[in-house]
Amino acid sequence: MNKIEDDIQKIISAYDYLVKGIDGKASISTDRAYGGILRANKGTLVEDIARELVHISWDNMGLNPNRLSTGRVPIKINIEDRYVDRIKNELVREHIKRNIHRYSYLYKPDVLVTIDKNPEITIECKAYTENAMLKRILVDFTLVKSIYPNMKFILFQLESQLGGDYSELRDTPFGSPSTHTLLSHFDIDLEIITLIKGERKVDKPIHKAEYYKPLTVEALANSIKQIQNIMKGMVG
Repeated sequence: MNKIEDDIQKIISAYDYLVKGIDGKASISTDRAYGGILRANKGTLVEDIARELVHISWDNMGLNPNRLSTGRVPIKINIEDRYVDRIKNELVREHIKRNIHRYSYLYKPDVLVTIDKNPEITIECKAYTENAMLKRILVDFTLVKSIYPNMKFILFQLESQLGGDYSELRDTPFGSPSTHTLLSHFDIDLEIITLIKGERKVDKPIHKAEYYKPLTVEALANSIKQIQNIMKGMVG
């Protein structure tokens, strides 16, 4: 087994351990709500997998690991001057101008990929995504693009609830009518990476043994290819 195969197997083992054991851990806990524990565990799992796949992709391209970082670095979005200028109430407008340094929105990406300390890829990680959630993601990505116009964007999801064929793990999914319609209203080239085959069912959560879905070598290998394709134009 080579290194990349070994790394993929470690991810699958971690997934199996966390997803198969997540229901039992949540049931015996007394500190937090059951649903909250499930969301927190699966959310962290998806972020960890995303980071690991980025590093595997980078290593597989034979690049210096010291050039790459995958932290959770916040991005500061400042208020737009043109918005302030068009505020009709003079008192409000002048108050904001006097305190302009206080007016910002702090976006915290799940994973911010930096290469040579330059932000290059923003990754949003979800246990699953449906289109109402996608709208919020696209708004955040649009704000980030106003600061970093060359930023690349990835939606990294364990399961898909977007409709269409995103959950079929095809090399080239056709997507869904509603998702494409939303994307058409935003100037964001979004790469959607899905790990688990089969549309997410609300009444069939994968942390329940009877509804468990495997994470496969093929799905992870395809995800690595997708990430490498994004990275190719960023490195010299």
